[in-house]
Amino acid sequence: MANDLPIACTLAPDALSARKADLLARVVRQSTARVEVEGGLRLTFPAASFADVAAMIDAERGCCRFLGFLLVVEPDGGPLSLTLTGPPGTRDFLDALLDG
Repeated sequence: MANDLPIACTLAPDALSARKADLLARVVRQSTARVEVEGGLRLTFPAASFADVAAMIDAERGCCRFLGFLLVVEPDGGPLSLTLTGPPGTRDFLDALLDG
């Protein structure tokens, strides 16, 4: 069950640093809004960010198994909304990961 998974990234320190400096930094720069939600965060992106957001989801689900991802793609080229959630403590983890 996802709630039993530890709030931890399984990447080695060097790999985590590289991910933060490249993919995560690129995705965070593209976000236009960030809202705290129960158990996590919701980020909003322009439609053109789809490929980078999808790449981030694919990468993060392998090393942060406790995270849940909900991606909403609005019609007619509208914005994307990505909600990341998990067990208690997830929001703090995400804040550190995305701001670090």
